[in-house]
Amino acid sequence: MHEARLTLYELAGADLELRFSPHCWKTRMALAHKGLVARCLPWHFTEKSRIAFTGLETVPVLEDRNTAIGDSWQIAQHLEQSYPDRPSLFGPAAALPLTAFVNQWVDATLLPAMARILLLDIHRLLIPEDQTYFRASREARFGATLEDIVAPVADNLHHLRQSLAPLRRQLRSQPYLAGATPAYADYCVFGLFMWARCTSSREVLTADDPIDAWRNRLLDAFGGMARSATRPFLPCVGGDDGR
Repeated sequence: MHEARLTLYELAGADLELRFSPHCWKTRMALAHKGLVARCLPWHFTEKSRIAFTGLETVPVLEDRNTAIGDSWQIAQHLEQSYPDRPSLFGPAAALPLTAFVNQWVDATLLPAMARILLLDIHRLLIPEDQTYFRASREARFGATLEDIVAPVADNLHHLRQSLAPLRRQLRSQPYLAGATPAYADYCVFGLFMWARCTSSREVLTADDPIDAWRNRLLDAFGGMARSATRPFLPCVGGDDGR
């Protein structure tokens, strides 16, 4: 691995070892893909002053020597350009716009669908100050209380699984979204599943789903980095009806 000279600010729960942001997980996987080591620091929603020196207000934030980069997509491009001697995150130049499309699809379509399953679990894992901020901001965004947003469990799960159909079809014929080996397009989607894994005990995939096999391959990638990530202790939940 490359000698550590990077610092990554990551969203954390009340348990500082619990790092659950899907965007931060995109960056974690990108760093591992490049063989780069970063000092990972926990950050809370209400600690904007801690990263004010960067001119940014949200994480991930990556410090690379004298440069601070925010937004997981911008960080990925920075890593690709700054470390060209390390494995490429995108592959051929023609793959970059396609990867950008995947990133936008995840953020616009899959992330809101997953949020409707996870919001209340996330709220329970935060420090009190973050809970107040999180509830107010997410209820304003979705136009309902957290409890009402997640209440139709079966409908929310069905909508998510339907939204995953393009990914499912692709993974029936190849091991990774990018082909024979994983690339940043895979990490864009995988971050979403780490969001679920690190905040909820609810299983969002069925065992026979080809997406589940893909997820397991990425959990085991880079020495099982993602599989060994801290998870919360939560009571087990039942099937699609929430019982």
